[in-house]
Amino acid sequence: MKKSFFILAMSTFMAGFVFTSCKTNVEKEADAVENVQDAKEDLNEVRNEAVADTVAESNNSEWEAYKTQAQASITTNEARIADLKKEINKVGNKLDDSYKKNVDALEQKNMALKAKIDGYKASNQSDWDSFKREFDSDMTKLGDAFKNLTVNNEK
Repeated sequence: MKKSFFILAMSTFMAGFVFTSCKTNVEKEADAVENVQDAKEDLNEVRNEAVADTVAESNNSEWEAYKTQAQASITTNEARIADLKKEINKVGNKLDDSYKKNVDALEQKNMALKAKIDGYKASNQSDWDSFKREFDSDMTKLGDAFKNLTVNNEK
């Protein structure tokens, strides 16, 4: 009796398991389509993250190289300004007040550029491009001001 009861219970359990776990072909196809869509979304997300990481890494390395080059230019400008100040302070060298003011203005511009490059945080590509364009323009203007400092425009 126990054996027949056990066999009956086991067969009922197996039949229930088989019938509840069976899916129709339509259900299986719908599940497969859903799984494919999920996989495509995951793949696109991973690709986007990889591209973003690559761009960020590229921007950071470009930023570091640009910052090093800019700081070297600023240091060179500081040395030029120090030389100009020594020349102003030489005994017997009569330079006018406008020359001294121009040297002081160059020093202020150079310090502003140094603060600007030190304070910049490379966050995204559009900010980086506009910052670089603006900073290059300012550095060019400062270089032109150094060149024009000793030019006598009076005829």
